[in-house]
Amino acid sequence: MKILVIGGGGREHALCWKLAGEGHELFCAPGNPGIAEVAVCNQIKINDRKGLLDWAKEVQAELVVVGPEDPLISGMADMFRENGFLVFGPGQDAARLEGSKAFSKDMMKRAGVPTARHQVFSDPGAAKEFAAQLCASDEGVVIKASGAALGKGVVVCDDFEHAEIVIEEMLVGGIMGDAGRTIVVEERLRGKEFSLLTLVSRSQIRSLPVAQDYKRIGDGDTGLNTGGMGSYSPVNWVSDDLVAQVEEEVVKPILASLAELDIDFRGVLFSGLMLVGEHPYCLEYNVRFGDPEIQTIVSRLGDGFAEALLACAKGEAIPEISVQNNAACTVVVASGGYPGEYEKGNKISVKSVPDSVTHFHAGTANSGGDLVTAGGRVIAVCGVGSDLESAREHAYAGVDGVSFSGKQFRSDIAK
Repeated sequence: MKILVIGGGGREHALCWKLAGEGHELFCAPGNPGIAEVAVCNQIKINDRKGLLDWAKEVQAELVVVGPEDPLISGMADMFRENGFLVFGPGQDAARLEGSKAFSKDMMKRAGVPTARHQVFSDPGAAKEFAAQLCASDEGVVIKASGAALGKGVVVCDDFEHAEIVIEEMLVGGIMGDAGRTIVVEERLRGKEFSLLTLVSRSQIRSLPVAQDYKRIGDGDTGLNTGGMGSYSPVNWVSDDLVAQVEEEVVKPILASLAELDIDFRGVLFSGLMLVGEHPYCLEYNVRFGDPEIQTIVSRLGDGFAEALLACAKGEAIPEISVQNNAACTVVVASGGYPGEYEKGNKISVKSVPDSVTHFHAGTANSGGDLVTAGGRVIAVCGVGSDLESAREHAYAGVDGVSFSGKQFRSDIAK
């Protein structure tokens, strides 16, 4: 099957690596140096819709997989469908689950999905008043930019003083741009966090193995939020019964509510979850594969991934995907200064690795014959083993083999 993947980050490298490994012919735009090892790349800009559509026609793509959130939110999947292509990825209406946290929270309320107490604001005074009420419980508060903010639009505040500053920065200072012109202020839940990625074909679903993500930049979950600094799977404390409970209480109700509004969902629904006691709560929905969760997950999947994506695109029953009896751990190697300002163009040295380690390129580029840094998250190193301990050892051995000026990473992924 000829498959066109849209995107050029670590998520898209993981998807291309897995799909090419199943024997399919892969094309990717714009791609990156790592993706170019497993797919034919064309450096068409991701916002060049005509260029992407023309290339899809030229290569006769039998399936189009839209990777990042921004093109999904802006309706790229609709464009390809309207031109006769089978597409894995929700249309613009469904993508509002990620593109607008205000819409997402409204849909959760409509569907009866368990989530934190919250309100939506564009007025800073009203937002501060509600934040003060929530902070009176001593649990703190969470401030979220309503729009898509590359995984960095969520700030956990321990007290009202911090919340007041963040509200002022977003609604008055415009620190998050358009994404933060409307915000969600919600109670801070405390518990264990995990991610569930569920393939959706209209109302039929099939969840992938659970992965645990690490959002903050520093060891011990300290520092600023990032797009993700690592992940691992399996997550032993998440039982099959808990996954089934999440599907019944979090996944199926939101899809049913979308269907009531005549909104068709074909793609992946990412449920960000918090287990409080024995009760799962939905923190957020995303409408694309998590990064770096998907690097870990595809490293555990056996055959059938491409067929499952195709079935979703067609709106048909999703075939089973085999899962290997192994463990995987992914560690993100990032540029110095990330998630703040960072340098680009630093030369990268990557030592050869055994089959148990895979380097998924995220922010890399070729320059003058050298591989150089081109983003905040540079390479995600995934190690696979018979158990989590060996997978972790392999991942960090792979991290040791990646060198560039300013290199940083967390040392406690899956510890």
